[in-house]
Amino acid sequence: MLEKETELKLNKLKDYIKTLGSLAVGFSGGVDSTLLITVAHEVLGDMAIAVTEVNSFVPEREVEEAKKFCRERGIVLELVETDPLREEKVRNNDPRRCYYCKHDIFDEIKKIAAERGISYVAEGSNMDDLGDYRPGLEAVAELKVKSPLREANLTKADIRAISKEMGLPTWDKPSYACLASRFVYGEEITEEKLKMVDKAEQFLIDKGFREERVRVHGNLARIEVPSYDIERISKDELRNEIYEELKKIGYQYVTLDMKGYRVGSMNEVLKK
Repeated sequence: MLEKETELKLNKLKDYIKTLGSLAVGFSGGVDSTLLITVAHEVLGDMAIAVTEVNSFVPEREVEEAKKFCRERGIVLELVETDPLREEKVRNNDPRRCYYCKHDIFDEIKKIAAERGISYVAEGSNMDDLGDYRPGLEAVAELKVKSPLREANLTKADIRAISKEMGLPTWDKPSYACLASRFVYGEEITEEKLKMVDKAEQFLIDKGFREERVRVHGNLARIEVPSYDIERISKDELRNEIYEELKKIGYQYVTLDMKGYRVGSMNEVLKK
C-alpha cells in the first residue's frame, strides 16, 4: 500500500497527463520512463505512445526489454534510429555531450509525434535528477519537452514504490545511463569502444552483478560495483576471470574502484 503522500503524487501525475490529451514518451525501458508510459497509457489509451531510440549508445538488451514491455501491455511503440556519433562534440565527449544527444533524439520524437497527431512529447526525469550535472535537461527545456514525473514532484523512491504497487517488472531495476557516460570527458567515443564497454558490462551482469559500470580511461577499465559487492568481486577466482575476460575484450589495464558504484562518477572532475 502506498504512503498517502506518494499516492497524492501519483494522482497529481494522472491529472497532469490527462490535461495533455496526447503524449509521446521517450521510452528507455528504465524505471522512470516505464512508470511514465504505463500511467500515460492508462490515462490516455492509444493517444499515449512510446518512442525508443536505437543506436550504438544503447545496449540491445535494453531495446529488447522495451519492445517486450510494450508488446505485453498493448502500448504503441515506435523505434527511431539515430547516429549520435555524427556530431563532433559527441564523438569527442564534450562535457555537454548529453545536451547534443538529447536535442537530437527529442527532435526525432517530436517529428514522430507530429506525424501521429500527438500534441506533446515527454521524458522521464524525476526530482532526484536535479541534483547532478545533467546538461540534457537544458535540451529538454529548450524543446519544450514535458517532464510529468517532475511536475508531480516524484522522487526515485516514489517511482519505485508506485511501480512495485502496480506490479511493474522495473520496480527494482538498477538505474541505467547510456554507454557514452562510461568515458572520461575528452576521450574520443567510437562504435568499437562502445561495443567493448557493452561486452564488459554484459559479462559482469552474467556473473550476477545487478549494478555495475565499466568506466573507460584510455586503455584502462575501471570497474564500479556497489560496496556490498566489492568483497565478492575481489575473490581470486572471480577477480582473475573478470581480468582475463576484459583483457580479451581489449583493455590493457583492469582496475576496481574502491569507493564503489555511484551515479555520475565521471562528473566528479567537473565539480572541482
